[in-house]
Amino acid sequence: MTSQIIILAEHEEGTLREISFELLGLAHRIAATQNWDEKRISAALLGQGTHKLADELTKRGASEVLYVDNEVFANYTSDGYRSALVELLIAENPQLVLIGATPNGWDVAPLIAAQLDVPLATGCMDVSFENGRAIFTRKAFNGKFVHRVAVVNAQPLIATIDKGSSSPFDSSTSGNVRHVELAIKPNKLRSRFVEVKTASSGALDLTQANIIVSGGRGIGAPEKLGVIRELADALGAQVGASRAVTDAGWLPHEHQIGSSGVTVSPMLYIACGISGAIQHIVGMKNSNYIVAINKDPDAPIFDVADIGVVGDLFDYVPALSKAIKEAKD
Repeated sequence: MTSQIIILAEHEEGTLREISFELLGLAHRIAATQNWDEKRISAALLGQGTHKLADELTKRGASEVLYVDNEVFANYTSDGYRSALVELLIAENPQLVLIGATPNGWDVAPLIAAQLDVPLATGCMDVSFENGRAIFTRKAFNGKFVHRVAVVNAQPLIATIDKGSSSPFDSSTSGNVRHVELAIKPNKLRSRFVEVKTASSGALDLTQANIIVSGGRGIGAPEKLGVIRELADALGAQVGASRAVTDAGWLPHEHQIGSSGVTVSPMLYIACGISGAIQHIVGMKNSNYIVAINKDPDAPIFDVADIGVVGDLFDYVPALSKAIKEAKD
């Protein structure tokens, strides 16, 4: 049975990257809405000696893992991945290919699309189907607008998906691993792996946070951010922010959530003093549970919140931090 949806599984230092499971979660959601066979959701895994990763994928969303075990893929190269994936996609002829909007995805997805002569939708937040047409929702103009792009008469449909825009597959599966032999030799490739340079530790990645406490313009001043940090510390959370906060220089841009920042989907998102402009909401609306605290009862953030508290954040946030700390003691 050939694949209907194929995701590209990414891994590093013997560990699957979370984007792999986010892509599988999106693939299952698409299959459910389209009444597609979930047994035709596959993961392409390229590596060397990564059998355990293939087995993990079969248990976490992939009905089949198309596993290529070759020395060529001990490390990522654009030429190696392009050659392998094009060969796989021609053989499988899937309807949809999902690739993470990551450094590797940014690199290889255009190469695959160009060689197959099909369109590529980049930086997507969502994929849906309307009247048989594929609709790709993506940011545009540095996040100031949201595009809904229809792609027709193309197979496969290929898209890169932003990290954090889809919840990871959270159920269990019992798929199988299919070993795929590809005649790719290292001396035939035009690019080669040299080295990996790791950024300094401490870099913030909100897309991987389970809990986020975010502050908005309602905080009032940078010296008042302490109440947000205190709640985040109590919950073991990361600190996020609206664009108003980062534009004012109260927090670095890496904390910004929204269309011109990052898209997140934590288990718990607490919005403090954030009115809920559409640019912010598109970056956090897929959170599993949303709590909003704002003095304005008409604030748009309450439209997406599971719990809304109308009141002064400086009354509620410190009290919440205190209650959490006391509960831990």
